[in-house]
Amino acid sequence: MKKGTTFIAVAAAAGAAGIAYALWPKKKIPAGAIVDPFDKERYLGKWNEVARLPNLIEKDLRDLTEEYSLNEDGTIKVVTRAFNQMKNKPVEATGTVKFKSAETRGQLEVAYFLPIYLDYNILDIDDNYQFALVSGSGLGYLWLLSRESSMPEEMKQRFLQMAISLGFDISKLEWMDY
Repeated sequence: MKKGTTFIAVAAAAGAAGIAYALWPKKKIPAGAIVDPFDKERYLGKWNEVARLPNLIEKDLRDLTEEYSLNEDGTIKVVTRAFNQMKNKPVEATGTVKFKSAETRGQLEVAYFLPIYLDYNILDIDDNYQFALVSGSGLGYLWLLSRESSMPEEMKQRFLQMAISLGFDISKLEWMDY
């Protein structure tokens, strides 16, 4: 191998390792924290982001909604819409959600850029499927979702207590003001 080719290969490997380390969860969500049983049919429809931990994926985005519908192959289509404040324009992304295990368990994964799937865990949901607490695989991603643009205080407190018990730093939550 030529010297230049070797350098490029080493640089590419180091870059890939750095990205993997940055995205790799430092502390995984306990398996027992994931909603089971889960009803995918009741989860379908539109959800509003009420709060989130800051993350690069959603930087500068406001008024974020996610709409879930069934694909013919049994996977779930998600259309995420938001307003990018820096670009002063609406943005939209379409992804695919699939189950990591049984469809009766809220342990899913989502891909907006196939074939890269990221964990999407439903940690808590109310009996009427109106409010949900969702995370990634570790403590870096957390969302409070609602069918409406707000959430009752008792539901916020329930979700925040669960998040604290799992080790999330809720002091960093960004609350959406609709």
